[in-house]
Amino acid sequence: MTGAIFGTRIIAAPMAGGTSTPGFVQAVHAAGGLGFLAAGYKTVAAMQSDIREVRSAGARFGMNLFVPDRTQLNPPPAVREQMEHYRRSLEPDARRYGVSLPGLRLDDDDEWQGKIDALLEDPVEFVSFTFGLPEQAGVHALKRAGSTIIATVTSPAEASLAVERGADILVVQHGSAGGHSAAFLARENTPDSPGSATTAQLLATVRTAVGVPLVAAGGIMDSAGLDSALAAGATAAQLGTAFLRSDESGARQLHKDALASQAFTETRMTRAFTGRQARALANSFVREHDDAPEGYPALHHLTAPIRAAAAAAGDPERLNLWAGTGWRKAEAGPVSDIINRMLAGSALP
Repeated sequence: MTGAIFGTRIIAAPMAGGTSTPGFVQAVHAAGGLGFLAAGYKTVAAMQSDIREVRSAGARFGMNLFVPDRTQLNPPPAVREQMEHYRRSLEPDARRYGVSLPGLRLDDDDEWQGKIDALLEDPVEFVSFTFGLPEQAGVHALKRAGSTIIATVTSPAEASLAVERGADILVVQHGSAGGHSAAFLARENTPDSPGSATTAQLLATVRTAVGVPLVAAGGIMDSAGLDSALAAGATAAQLGTAFLRSDESGARQLHKDALASQAFTETRMTRAFTGRQARALANSFVREHDDAPEGYPALHHLTAPIRAAAAAAGDPERLNLWAGTGWRKAEAGPVSDIINRMLAGSALP
């Protein structure tokens, strides 16, 4: 049965940086969906606090972790120089707001092991991974602890590797998705164009490579998109941009307003904000820094003061306005209304 694994056909994507709050995840659960907390950028203690808060409300949920790229923690001199060059190019932006740029930080693994240890000690129902895969031993340890493992993939090759490592379920992310691309093989081949023409087509391609349940992600904004994904064989659809403007979303109001503004006319894949490809509304920062190098999360830390100052100044032109290609359909209002409209309009049982 469609959605039987999750008890729903609609999953709210884990949106790190403050969007997927415990309140948002609880609202998704109350409306009949499944929400995911996002451990990215958080301390172990903050992750554990989020888990306790959602559990105390009786909500079903999952937890998403960012997998660190060890090559970025100790880059070769040539790559480090590219990042230093990018830092110098950001100085006019920093002067615009009167902020200082931090030095290049290369030691951030997002408290990876601490988060794994915490989830082994206090398991959650679903653990999903983005930006790569843990080692097989780590996957099996989490499964023995009682967690169902979900890997985010963008191609058949990534899907096959994830299943080999022990993933139970795959989120198949199309290039139309907002925010960071989860691609971890040949990341430089993540173009501005979405690759496979549709999310359903990518899902069908991955389906030929693996036999585990698949969740469709990317550009799904309404019941028609939901039906298309389910008809292509998805057990559920994962939505992010569709929920950004919701009342319970923790996204900045400036971000919510930008999604509804006629001032923005397109999205682009960009490394400008974090050093990793991500789809965002094309504002001035995106256009002016289209040569940003790869360097996540070092560039994330470099641009953080600029983004914070831009938010404080109410300036959307220097803010990371993550958005999928269907952002025009994002609606304001309660999460429950968004989910109910999507389910009510679905032609599938």
